[in-house]
Amino acid sequence: MEKTLITISRQFGSGGREIAEILTKKLHCHHYNSKLVEMAAQNLHNGIHIEEAIARSYHAPEEAQGNLDKYEGRERIVENNRMYIEQAKIILNLAERPESAIFLGRCADYILRNRKDVFSFFIYADDDFRSARCKTKYQGMTLRDLNREENRRKQYYEFYTGQIWGEPTNYDLMINTSSIPLSVAADTILAYIEYKRAAAARVVCGE
Repeated sequence: MEKTLITISRQFGSGGREIAEILTKKLHCHHYNSKLVEMAAQNLHNGIHIEEAIARSYHAPEEAQGNLDKYEGRERIVENNRMYIEQAKIILNLAERPESAIFLGRCADYILRNRKDVFSFFIYADDDFRSARCKTKYQGMTLRDLNREENRRKQYYEFYTGQIWGEPTNYDLMINTSSIPLSVAADTILAYIEYKRAAAARVVCGE
C-alpha cells in the first residue's frame, strides 16, 4: 500500500489502541500516541517528568487550572498550550516523512485535516462492551472511570480544535466494535482506504 496516514479517535475502552497496533503490524509502520507527549516534552526542555507530562496530556486549559492559585493556574495553562502546539508541530513533521504512520488521538485528525493522504476514523462501543473491557484491560477501573477519562479527552479536543468530538462529519468512517473482532475493524479500515483510493483513481481516469 502506498504511503498512508491514519488518525484514530476513540471512545476510551472501545479498543482503538489495539486496532492501531494491528494496523501498525499490517502496514509495517509506526504509530504515535503517548510517544508524541514524550517527544514534545523533550523538545520543550520544561523539566517535567515524562510520566507527569503523559498524565496531564489530555487536560484542557480550564481543567488544568483546577484548584491551583491564580498564578500557578495561568502558568499551567501556558504550559499546556505550549505542549499542544509542540505536539501539533511534531505530528505535521512526522506526516511529511515518506513512510506511513498512524496517529492515535492528540487531535491528529484536525491537525492533518488538509492533507489528501490522511484517513480519519472514530472507534466507539456500547457500555456493555466497555464494561467488560474494564475487567480484562483496565483492572481496577469502572465504566464511570472510563467515562471520566473520555470526558477529559473530549474537552481537550473541543477546546483546541473548536470541533465536536465524535461528530461524524469529522471522520471518514465510524466503527462500532461492540460486536466485531478488533482485527475485523482494522481490516475494515484498510478495505475502506483501498476502496476510496480506487474510486478516486477511476474518477481521474474518467471511468
